[in-house]
Amino acid sequence: MAKLVLIEDSKNLAIALKGALELSGHEVIWINDGRDGLMAVKKNKPDAVLLDLMLPHVSGFEICKAIKTDSAIFKIPVIIMSTLTDYESKERVQEAGADYFIDKPYNLKETLTQINNYLPKKK
Repeated sequence: MAKLVLIEDSKNLAIALKGALELSGHEVIWINDGRDGLMAVKKNKPDAVLLDLMLPHVSGFEICKAIKTDSAIFKIPVIIMSTLTDYESKERVQEAGADYFIDKPYNLKETLTQINNYLPKKK
């Protein structure tokens, strides 16, 4: 189906989400570090990026902004998944150019549906 880059430093969350996405037919590249995550997006040019905000080395805010200002990858949808659900954080996410925001903790089934809705439609 789709190639996704999941940038998430929580091993338990990443394993659960990666497994569920793979069972749905998606290819998932999991990165647990902000700096390596941005490099993975540039290298793999996925169909979408699933991005935590609080990451080691480079924050999700910075990664999102870097993706959305890079002419080679700016069209890739960025779905933020975070516990930072306050107004200021969501405003920063919007300013960084994110396409969608999913609050943590999340319901896995609902989250899979939301992710699938934001994936580019393959022709």
